[in-house]
Amino acid sequence: MDHRHVPQGREQTPCRFITIGEIMLRLTPPNYEKIRTAAGFEASYGGSEANIALALSNLGIDSTFFTVVPDNSLGKSAIRMLRSNDVHCGPVIFSTPEQTPTHRMGTYYLETGYGIRPSRVIYDRKHSAITEYDFDSYDLGKLLEPYTWLHLSGITPALGENCRKLVMRCLKIAKEKGLTTSFDGNFRSALWTWEEARDFCTQCLPYIDVLFGIEPYHLWKDENDRSLGDVKDGVPLQPDFDQQDAVFRAFAERYPNLKCIARHVRYAYSGSENSLKAYMWYQGKTYESGVLTFNILDRVGAGDAFAGGFIYAMMKGCGPEDMLNFAVASSAMKHTIRGDANLIDSPETIWGLVDMGFEKNFDIKR
Repeated sequence: MDHRHVPQGREQTPCRFITIGEIMLRLTPPNYEKIRTAAGFEASYGGSEANIALALSNLGIDSTFFTVVPDNSLGKSAIRMLRSNDVHCGPVIFSTPEQTPTHRMGTYYLETGYGIRPSRVIYDRKHSAITEYDFDSYDLGKLLEPYTWLHLSGITPALGENCRKLVMRCLKIAKEKGLTTSFDGNFRSALWTWEEARDFCTQCLPYIDVLFGIEPYHLWKDENDRSLGDVKDGVPLQPDFDQQDAVFRAFAERYPNLKCIARHVRYAYSGSENSLKAYMWYQGKTYESGVLTFNILDRVGAGDAFAGGFIYAMMKGCGPEDMLNFAVASSAMKHTIRGDANLIDSPETIWGLVDMGFEKNFDIKR
C-alpha cells in the first residue's frame, strides 16, 4: 500500500488541535504485582484527552492540551512530561489553593493483569483541581480561537457539575466558530451511573462531527414512545457488519451533523492476548477494518490511541480504509508501550503494521 500521498512534518499540517480534560498521576506496581502486595510503584502521568494530545504531537500534529493542575511539584511534573513530548501547554492553569481549595491532582492506581487475571484500576481523583476550578468567568471563546479541531470525552463531564458545564460550553462555542469537534463517550462506571452518562452525552451529540464509540447515548427507536427501547438494545459487544451498519445509520439519520462515526471491537482471549478490528461510518457508507492479534504489555490508553490514530489519518486526508486501519494499528501498537499514551513518533512504523499485519481485504462492505 502506497502512503506517500500522506504529508509528513509538523509544518505541513494545517490543522491546529486542542483537547481539554484532566491529567492524572498514575501509580503502577512493577512486574505485574498486585496492589495489596506491592512495596513500590512506578509513577507516570496519563488521562484520556492528554493521551490523544501526546499521540498526535508525536506524529507531528500541532497539539495543545488545556487543563487545571495544582501549582505544586506534581502539577509541574505532569505538564513537564507533556511539554517534553512537544504538546503545547500554554493555556494550562496552575491553580492556587484559593482557586482550588483541596489543591490536589487526581491519581489512579493500575494493577496490570497477566494471562487470565484482568487489569484493575482504582481512582483517587475526587476534588482534583479541575473539578474545583470555577470556569464561569473563563473566556473559552478566546481559548478556542486559534484552533481548527477540538476533542473532548465523556470522562471529564463525569467528574462534576462544573466540568459538565465546561464541556457543553466548549462544544457550543466550537460549533459557532466552525471547529471540527470529536467526542469519545468513554464511560467510566466508577465516576457516574450509566443513565447519568447517557443523559449527558446524548445532549452533546448535536455538536459533534466525529464520534468515537456508540455508547453511552440514548438512541430511542421512537422519541415519543421510549418504552419501545433503544436502537442499540440487543446489539452484542462484538457485532457483525450488518448489526453495526444498522446502528450507524440510525445515528446518522437522527444526527445529520455527524460526519463520521468510528468504533473499535475487542476480542479478549486472555489478559495478555487480544485482537482488534473496527467499524466506521463515513460519507454514507460503513467500512470494516482488518483484524490484528497481539500480545499485551500495557492495555491502558488503547482506545485513546485508536482515536488519536484516526484523527491523525483524517487530518492528513487519507482514504476511508486507510483512516480506519491506521487507527486500529495505532491502538494495537499502544499495547506494546508502557504508560498511558501511544508515543510512536514515526507514522511509517504504524503504516508498516497496516501493510504487514492485516488480512488483505479492505473492500467496501455495502
